[in-house]
Order: sequence, then C-alpha cells, then structure tokens
Amino acid sequence: MSNHQNKIWTRDFINISLVQFIVFIGFYTLLTTLPIYVIKELGGTEAEGGLVVTIMLIAAIIMRPISGNLIEKLGKKRTLLWSTGLFTGTMFFYFMIDSFLGLMILRFIHGLSFGVLTTVASAIAADVVPNERKGAGLGYFAMATNIAMVVGPFLGLTLIQFISFKLLFIIVSFIILISVICAIQVKVPTLANEAPKTIKSKFSIHNLIEVKALPIAVISLFVGLSYSSILSYVSVFAEAHNLASVASYFFVVFAVVMIIARPTLGNLFDVKGPKYVIIPCLLIFSVGLVILGFSTTPWVFLVAAGIIGLGSGSLLPSFQTMSIQAGGPGRSGHATATFYIFWDIGIATGSYVLGMIVAMFNFQVLYVTCAILLIVVLGMFIIQQSWQEKKEMVEQQVPVENM
Repeated sequence: MSNHQNKIWTRDFINISLVQFIVFIGFYTLLTTLPIYVIKELGGTEAEGGLVVTIMLIAAIIMRPISGNLIEKLGKKRTLLWSTGLFTGTMFFYFMIDSFLGLMILRFIHGLSFGVLTTVASAIAADVVPNERKGAGLGYFAMATNIAMVVGPFLGLTLIQFISFKLLFIIVSFIILISVICAIQVKVPTLANEAPKTIKSKFSIHNLIEVKALPIAVISLFVGLSYSSILSYVSVFAEAHNLASVASYFFVVFAVVMIIARPTLGNLFDVKGPKYVIIPCLLIFSVGLVILGFSTTPWVFLVAAGIIGLGSGSLLPSFQTMSIQAGGPGRSGHATATFYIFWDIGIATGSYVLGMIVAMFNFQVLYVTCAILLIVVLGMFIIQQSWQEKKEMVEQQVPVENM
C-alpha cells in the first residue's frame, strides 16, 4: 500500500509535467528569438526587443491573484484545459503579426493565459504528489521548467539559422499543441477539504492570495531578483567577455548539475526539512554568482554554471513547496498563485534594476550585489524559520494546557 501511495511518477504526474515542459519550451523559445525578430524583421530597437519579454510577464503577474479564485470557481481540470487551449491558440497568431504594436498586444494576451496555466499546472502537480514526498515531487516537476530552459533557446536559436521566423512560429505552435493532448489526459484528485462551496462568501484578500504563504513568497521575490541576473544577463556577460562561443553551454551545464542533484536534495527536503536544503543552496548560489562575475575563461565560466545550477536549481521548488504546505491542500491554487506573483515580480524587477547596475558600474558589481542579496535572503529565511518553529511549539502546547 505505502509503495503505491508514495509513487511520484504516476500517469497524471507525468502528463502534468509534460504540459509544463512543452509550455515552457514555447515560452523560452520565444523569449530568446522574439527580441531578435523585433530588431531584424520589425526594425525595432534593443529596448523594444526587451519590452516584448517584459509585457508577457506583466500580464502573467496581473493574472496571478485572479488565478487562485478562478481555479476555485471552475475547478482545476477545467481551468487547466481552457488555459492550455488559449495559450496554444494564441501561439498560432504569431506568424500573422507584422507590426510591433500587434506583437505587443499578442504578447499581453499570451501572458494572461500563461499566468493562469502555470499556476494551475503547479497546483495540480502539488495535488497528485504524495504529501510525504512533496519536496522530491515538486522538485522533479520544476525540472520540467529547467530542462525547457535549455531546450527552448537551443531550438529557437538553432532553427532561425536555417528557417524564417514565420516558419519557426508555426513549428513551435504545433509543438505546443501536444500540451493540450497531455492536459486532456490529466486526472485531478478531489481533496476532501476542497469541495465546491455553495454559500457565497464576501470578497476578501483570501479570494486572491494565500496570506499564510506570504512570508515565503516575499523571500522568494528576492531570490527571483538574483536569479534574473542569470536569465537576463548571462548571454550579454559572455558577449562582453569574449565567452560567446561557450555561452550556449552555460544552461546545459546548469541543467545537468541540477538534474543530478535534484533527487538527493528533494529527498533531503522531505526527510530533514527545508532549512537543510535552502540554507546551503543559498550559500552555494551566492558563491557561484561571485565566480561568474569574475570569470574570464571558458572553464571558469562553465564551473560557475555548474555551481549556480547546484545552488539555484532547488530553491524555486523548495519555496513553492513551503508555500503550498503553509496554505494547506485545499488552498494549493491560491498558495501557488501567491508564490508566483512574488517570484515573477522578482524576475521582472531584477531584469530592469540589474540592467541599471550594469549600465552604471559593470558585471562584477552586478553579480557581487546579487550574491550579497542572497546572504541577506539567508538571514531572512533563518528568521522566518525561527518564527515558524516557535509558532509550531506554541500550537503544540495549547491542546496540552487545555486538557
């Protein structure tokens, strides 16, 4: 009984992970190719190329608070189906767009469905993973995103060397179509404390976010800000330091190290608790950023990639798991939405603020600043864990005193 119930790799988990993987292949393919498309095909500037990335994230952030309530009203399966369908349908319009304004409108619409889809997919993944294996299960689920981060840019940047952007958009659209097939096959478990509500309640902040998940979500914002220095500026850093020839291997090394470490760190999270994973990972991530900032040779650059993959690869799923555990199973949709609101704000803010640091100083200052920020985050996390432990001790003592 226990072996079967503790299984992570069920048919539903595999399907929801494939939905996440395929959707993020599309997301990262466009993330790396659209700025080039704007500059080369639409005659736009570098700033406008960056804006097509930012506008989608803004739309996703707007939808995050609404997503939890939407999931509660429609149910997770229906929300998954329509958001996957809308995300896929929007993909088929890219090859028709021939103006910057049209592309911006399409990106905003695409971001709306992306915000809901990634929230509900993560909430479903949390439901189909056994409670006692949440850390490992959501870690594996997060790997779908991390691997897509390698596959998407590689696919996009390779194909545009041989085919037109229009044909690229059509090919990616058909790839994304597979996510709809996978979504249809997902069976969402009905939780006992998640029964449909028949009595209408007054609108409150709880309809939008999970308040109990806020402390961890706020901490994750600052991690996201540091993480954006990798997403947004590694390729620019490589170009500036004559490392462009190995830049494409950065995320490959990052992903390989993360995949190797993921099972051990996920099990450690479940057996020993979050602080045994998050504290060392924050320190390792911080060291990796410093090494990256001062790297001048391909080997040091790729060593930094491996250290950063080891440190950062487990942080997102760990914080997401803690957010879901804080809210409880009946609030997994709201808890996931709350986590992603702050994570997305961190990524979006970081992309802008860190760009100003590079412009005023240099990449060394950028990466050292992000490393110091992670040490500050480490202090915040230790304080949060201390408060949490004291709260749990008080809660455990109350029933005894009442007896």
